[in-house]
Amino acid sequence: MKTLKRVAYALFSALLLTAVTAQAADKPDDADALQGVSEGKVVFDVNIAEPQKLPLYLMVVSETIDDLKRQGVKPDVILTFRGKAVRLITTDREQIELTDLEYLEKSDALIKELQGKGARMEACSVATRLFNVDNGELLDGIKPVGNTFVSLIGYQAQGYSTIPLY
Repeated sequence: MKTLKRVAYALFSALLLTAVTAQAADKPDDADALQGVSEGKVVFDVNIAEPQKLPLYLMVVSETIDDLKRQGVKPDVILTFRGKAVRLITTDREQIELTDLEYLEKSDALIKELQGKGARMEACSVATRLFNVDNGELLDGIKPVGNTFVSLIGYQAQGYSTIPLY
């Protein structure tokens, strides 16, 4: 019986790997847009206030990093959190509805995943002040900065593209 389970598991794993590999191979590329591009410098301007939306957008950012790598482009990714989004990136969950905690737990895991892929993250201190978020309670790896508008100006001057996430 154990041997049959092992064989079934091995067969399932092989089929899954084949399906994933085929899906990646069939995925369209971005060759026209990436012609001559070796580095993808991008700032995602995160101003999402709804806990339900944040995990979806973080998953798309993660897929974007993977797609850049798949197409031979080195990703240089920064996420700047501003506005009410700063309430979603703190360890203090006192103000969060119980029904929203699962979304924040997913977001926390995705933030760690993105950081593992090299994404840097900043939180606007103007927003943390306005929305009573203690900078010391920001999630690990999220750096408080003076003003993300200033950051966005600076990053654009350094050649980063800005993609708003609302």
